Amino acid sequence: MRYKHIFFDLDHTLWDFETNAIATLRELYEEHALEERGIPSFEDFYASYAVINDKLWDRFRKGFINRNELRTKRFSLTFLDFKIGDEKLTSSMSVRFLEVLPTKTALFPHTIEVLDYLRDKNYPIHLITNGFEETQRLKMQHSGIQHYFTHVITSETAGMLKPHREIFDYAMGLANTSAAESIMIGDTLDVDILGAQQAGMDQVYFAPGNVEDGVTPTYTIRSLQELKEIL
Repeated sequence: MRYKHIFFDLDHTLWDFETNAIATLRELYEEHALEERGIPSFEDFYASYAVINDKLWDRFRKGFINRNELRTKRFSLTFLDFKIGDEKLTSSMSVRFLEVLPTKTALFPHTIEVLDYLRDKNYPIHLITNGFEETQRLKMQHSGIQHYFTHVITSETAGMLKPHREIFDYAMGLANTSAAESIMIGDTLDVDILGAQQAGMDQVYFAPGNVEDGVTPTYTIRSLQELKEIL
């Protein structure tokens, strides 16, 4: 086998973050009676939240804000879009989001099938994720996939975020492998794919939706099933 160790991203690659986040936010919209606070529909709330959250995650990855600012500002700025300034509401939403989100269990199609396939071929499988340590482990636990992974490397434990090559070097060191024997599978060109390239690893760009332009990956797939043709 050309590759000896497989590294996956978690969110948007195995664990269906968007589906799970929408379900969580819909639950919290009802729980906090946000329609009564002047947000006319969940769709309006989510449209605002999604734009703000994406911008804040980009700032977090670049080191401009810390994780606590990310966790609170995504809600405080969303509420300000609807002219709501309420620190107590913001704090409650921030806490409840992190409590409820990891309990959601939606995975991308063929996740279990492909993880079983790789395990049966005796590949050591690992995770490299920019998510928060406790949250990511709870996601895997609730969705029943934690037992597939030999090492789970979060940006918290590594002290560095993707796409910095240091987190990939740290992960390969834990797995006792080299870049030539490793491959990274992820959904984001400028985070997973670029970072793996900078560390000398081959990469699989998972693009179930639109294929973005930019960094050229080693492989591009639309379905996780296609990994069987590579590995």
